[in-house]
Amino acid sequence: MTPIYTALAVLVTFIWGVNFTFIAWGLESFPPLMLTALRFFFTAVPLVFFLKPPKFNRTLLIYAIGTFVMQYAFVFTAMHLGASVGLTALLLQIQIFITVLLAYFILGEAVSRMQIIGMLVGVLGLSVIALNLGGDMPLAGFVCILIAAIGWSFGNIASKQASTQATQQGSDGAIIPSNTERNKASALSALALVVWGGLIACVILTLSSLIFETEAWQLATFNEASLKSWLSLGFIVYVSTLIGFGLWAHLLSQNTASKVMPFALLVPVFGMTTSVLLTGEVVTWWKMLAMILILSGLVLANIKMKLGRKRQPI
Repeated sequence: MTPIYTALAVLVTFIWGVNFTFIAWGLESFPPLMLTALRFFFTAVPLVFFLKPPKFNRTLLIYAIGTFVMQYAFVFTAMHLGASVGLTALLLQIQIFITVLLAYFILGEAVSRMQIIGMLVGVLGLSVIALNLGGDMPLAGFVCILIAAIGWSFGNIASKQASTQATQQGSDGAIIPSNTERNKASALSALALVVWGGLIACVILTLSSLIFETEAWQLATFNEASLKSWLSLGFIVYVSTLIGFGLWAHLLSQNTASKVMPFALLVPVFGMTTSVLLTGEVVTWWKMLAMILILSGLVLANIKMKLGRKRQPI
């Protein structure tokens, strides 16, 4: 990856790490499904009226359901059930390993031996969390985050496919576009993917919230919500979702998933640090061990040593 792409990847992971604290603050006033539905309503409106929709197909649907509905509905629910900010940010990163494996089997992207070793070391770190369930990480929250990680992984693959297709379609014609034009087309297609995917997610999540959180849908919920929760919702929508996911989709469209995804392991570092500073979360020895193992997996996963020839996509 070029230095600019590397810098963007680090920026996105910082935004997403800090975002877990804002989610916790938002959940102080809103139930999880309602907060997730509000997030994607404001993500889609009003931009949905100005951005050309991507081609509606199975890829867009998988992206919206996996990345937005499954990931955030279950992450918000896990935190509502008592999962701490730092551990949620850390455990969710199992999606990185799942994404790399999906990219290998579905997209045919090569995987190195060191990436495999890195994944195994990272899994050891996640296992440390599993052996210390309770308190900061209840069993129900643990299961919810695993489901969220699976959803995000499928969404990452769909994001790469959809963004690449959209960029190629936008560059059709007799004149070959410049690098600047291609990058602009990629960025716009990535933003459109987030906005229109958010609209699909909003519909699904609103219906789900109306069914499972019926009592929350009253005027008092919105009137009594704290200013901190409303400001947190603004950060979640405009910084974490529009800027964060827009940049992430652009990165995936310009680079292989195996190069981009390891950077997401920085999310728990920023998430844990923010949680300690802003929410007073206690860092225990096993949390530090889990983080060290996962970060070690990141380092190993970035060492280039090819496993073999590129597979053919299925």
